[in-house]
Amino acid sequence: MKRIEIDPITRLEGHGKISIFLNDEGDVEKAFFQVPELRGFEEFCKGRLAEELARITPKICGVCPTAHHMASGKALDDLYKVEPPSAAKKIRELVNSAFMFEDHILHFFYLGGPDFLVGVDASKGERNILGVISKFGLGVATRLIETRKKVRSIITRQGGRVIHPVCNLPGGVSKGVSKEDKEDYIKIADEAIDFAIFALQTFKKVVLENKEYVELVLGDPYTMETYYMGMVDSNNRVNFYDGQIRVVGPDGKEFRKFEPRNYLEVIEERVEPWSYVKFTYLKDVGWKGFVTGKDSGIYRVAPLARLNVAEGMATPKAQEEYEEMFERLGGKPVHSTLAYHYARLVEALYAAERMKELAEDDEITSDDIRKIPTETPDEGIGIVEAPRGTLVHHYKTDNQGRVEEINLIVATLNNSASICISVEKAAREFIRKGKVTDGILNRVEMAFRAYDPCLACATHALPGQMPLVLTIYDSRNNVVDEIKRL
Repeated sequence: MKRIEIDPITRLEGHGKISIFLNDEGDVEKAFFQVPELRGFEEFCKGRLAEELARITPKICGVCPTAHHMASGKALDDLYKVEPPSAAKKIRELVNSAFMFEDHILHFFYLGGPDFLVGVDASKGERNILGVISKFGLGVATRLIETRKKVRSIITRQGGRVIHPVCNLPGGVSKGVSKEDKEDYIKIADEAIDFAIFALQTFKKVVLENKEYVELVLGDPYTMETYYMGMVDSNNRVNFYDGQIRVVGPDGKEFRKFEPRNYLEVIEERVEPWSYVKFTYLKDVGWKGFVTGKDSGIYRVAPLARLNVAEGMATPKAQEEYEEMFERLGGKPVHSTLAYHYARLVEALYAAERMKELAEDDEITSDDIRKIPTETPDEGIGIVEAPRGTLVHHYKTDNQGRVEEINLIVATLNNSASICISVEKAAREFIRKGKVTDGILNRVEMAFRAYDPCLACATHALPGQMPLVLTIYDSRNNVVDEIKRL
C-alpha cells in the first residue's frame, strides 16, 4: 500500500499533516487529517485563580487570542454571578467585532483565498500573499495592510495590546472609550466597510464569474450535508458576542436552540488514538463515525454554518449580501465547504457595520464600565463566536475562585470531524490511479483551508499528560539520571 504525506500542511495556524493511503490500483483507501502538536491548556490552568484565565487562555495562540479573551470574560461574569454594565458589554463587542473583521480579511487574502485569487494550479511559491500582491498590485496590498492595521488599533487601544488583550475583568472592562476614541473608531469602521465591500466584489469577479471555479465550489468533492451550529440574537440573526446557540439540520430546519449554560446537554466530545484533536458531535443524534447526513451527529460551525443557522444578518449591507449569497449558490442551506470563503466575507462586512453601530452609540463613552463582583464563585460558562466558530469556556472553582475543572471547546474542535471527512472526500475524488500532482494535493489541502482551522487552540492531551523523557547530563556529558513519564 502506497502512502502519501502532506507534511506540514500549509497556510493555517498550527501544525498538522495529511496521510493518504492508496490501494493496489492507486486509488485512495483511507486518508487521515492528523494534528501531532499538543498544548493542553485544560490541564495547566487547573489550580490557577479564575480571574487569571482571561489572561492565560488567550495565549493558546497568537491568531485568535481576542476570541478566547471574550469567552473567558463572559465565563468569569457567570462564575462570579455579575452582570456587566451595558457600556462594558458594548465595548467588548466592539473589540470582538474588530477582531472578527481583521481575522476574516487575513484569511481571505493571506491563507485560504490565494487558491482562488492566484490560481488553484499555480505553483507553491505563488499561492500566497506575495502572489496576491503580484496579481492585484501594490495599491491593493497597501490598502489591505493599512485597513487591517487601523482596525487592529481598536483592539490595541481598548484591549491593552493587539496580541493577548487584557481588558476583560469579572463584571466589565478595565478601560472606557473616550470621545476622541469614538470619533476615530467611526472613521476606521467606515474604511472597514468599504474594504469589506471591495473584498466581496473581488470574490464575485474572480470566483463567481469563473465557470470552472463555480463548478469547483459547488462540486461533489467539496459538498457534504451536516448539521450546523451558531449563535443568534432574539430574531435569529447572526451575533458574534451574545445570544442563544441554534442548531439546524441538513434540511435547514431548526433542530435545537439552547442557552450557553446548557451546552453539555447538546454537545459531546470524543477522542481518537491518531490525533490530539478531540471530536464533538450532537448527543441527541449520537456518534456514528466519520460519516455525514441526518443520521450522523457531526455538525459544522464558523462562517457558512452561522449563515446557514441564521435567518438573516443584523446590519443592512450584510443582509443584502447574505440574500445574494444564497441566491447565487442555489438556496439555503448551502452544503459546499468552499462556500465558507464567500460566507466569511459576508461576515467581515457585518463585523465592520457592527463596529460602526457600536462606535456611534453614545452609551459607549459611559464611565459605568464595571460592576464589582460580590458573590462566591462556583461555576461559570461563557460562549462567543470566534472566526473559526462557536467557542466555549467552562470553569469550576472552589469558593476562593481557584480553578478545579476547566473545559474548553474551541471552535476548530467543533469542525474537526468535518475537516477529516472533507479531506478524505477530496482525496478520494482527485487522486485516481496513483496520479498525484502538486495541483491535486493543493485541492486536497483546500478541503481544510476553507474552515480556517486553528490547530494550536484545538489540541488537548488524551490522558491529561504527555509522554516525557528527561535526561540529566554532567559537565562531561555523561548521563547522570533519566526520569521517564510514559
